[in-house]
Amino acid sequence: MRDFRMNTKRKEQESIAVLEELELQHELVLFNDDVNTFDFVIDSLISICEHTDEQAHQCALIVHYKGKCTVKTGELSDLKPRCSKLLELGLSAEII
Repeated sequence: MRDFRMNTKRKEQESIAVLEELELQHELVLFNDDVNTFDFVIDSLISICEHTDEQAHQCALIVHYKGKCTVKTGELSDLKPRCSKLLELGLSAEII
């Protein structure tokens, strides 16, 4: 009986740790616009978000057809400068 309680307590602690880690994750969302070209968006995602060419193409298509796409997830301290750079380039982005 004792082992069962220890395993349950350990699993609860692990679950709490995972939830706390997930709460620290934020999303950098890119929105569609009628101004920037696909190539410009793709190049921006490659240089600012460190996407591969294929990943940047896929995100650009999702943004075009769905209106928005999460282009990066992570800690706020990592996403803030990336969002600022996207905004400076004239792209529409926000962190949620």
